[in-house]
Amino acid sequence: MKADICDADAVATVFKEYAIDGVIHLAAESHVDRSITDPLAFVRTNVFGTVTLLNAAKEAWKGAMDGKRFYHVSTDEVYGSLHDDSLFLETTPYDPQSPYSASKAASDHFVRAYGNTYKLPFVLSNCSNNYGSHHFPEKLIPLMINNIRNNKPLPVYGKGENVRDWLWVEDHASAIDTIFHTGKNGETYNIGGHNEWKNIDLVHLLCRIMDQKLGRAEGESAKLITYVTDRAGHDLRYAIDAGKIERELGWKPSITFEVGLERTVEWYLANTEWLDHVTSGAYQQYYSAHYAQQ
Repeated sequence: MKADICDADAVATVFKEYAIDGVIHLAAESHVDRSITDPLAFVRTNVFGTVTLLNAAKEAWKGAMDGKRFYHVSTDEVYGSLHDDSLFLETTPYDPQSPYSASKAASDHFVRAYGNTYKLPFVLSNCSNNYGSHHFPEKLIPLMINNIRNNKPLPVYGKGENVRDWLWVEDHASAIDTIFHTGKNGETYNIGGHNEWKNIDLVHLLCRIMDQKLGRAEGESAKLITYVTDRAGHDLRYAIDAGKIERELGWKPSITFEVGLERTVEWYLANTEWLDHVTSGAYQQYYSAHYAQQ
């Protein structure tokens, strides 16, 4: 059944008809650029939608919480920006810097509040940047792959010095499965790839891989790199300490970034029809608004 998570009646019906005893909540508006231009959409989905799900779970499980679990999937962006060599811990104070991260921080707080107030059994995870197949090309890696393929400029914010910790999406799925089944109620787990890259270095690596895959001369795609005005409130660095989930639950990333990135490139090049479809129509207006040279 498909339904809007902000539709309380529809969500309650799902809980009733399917006797749901576990929720893995991943639904979210997730792109910082769009949150800057339309913050209310992020408040609606990420905050109101999360509370709607929490209410439905609370009512459906009232008086019978044993064996139930609400798992909220969140982001490392709630912690703000790192300006030294430290790492985000589960105990790092929240310091969201964009409407997106503020909306996710609010939803995290509501999940914990329902656990405290209503004794709703929950687990929560905060994850670093994902990459892999089917990623919508508003995100950095598929955006660059698509633009390289079409010989379009590669828009890099500022000087490309922002650092992100990248995680293979299938490793994230494995971590979610592990936390849902073996995590401890009331606990938070940070999920990261031990894999920090400056944006500009990542783009150069993608250019080299794409040159090889497309039979271009080495360095050809890198000529497409174009620097654009930095995004408002752009966090400098995110980096996750995933020691807790590794120590307590035995989870670790399974592949290196180079292997995962090559698999990602191969998937997009093998699925150009999908890529062309999702970048048609309204996407072109979105792209012009956010990535045109400034």
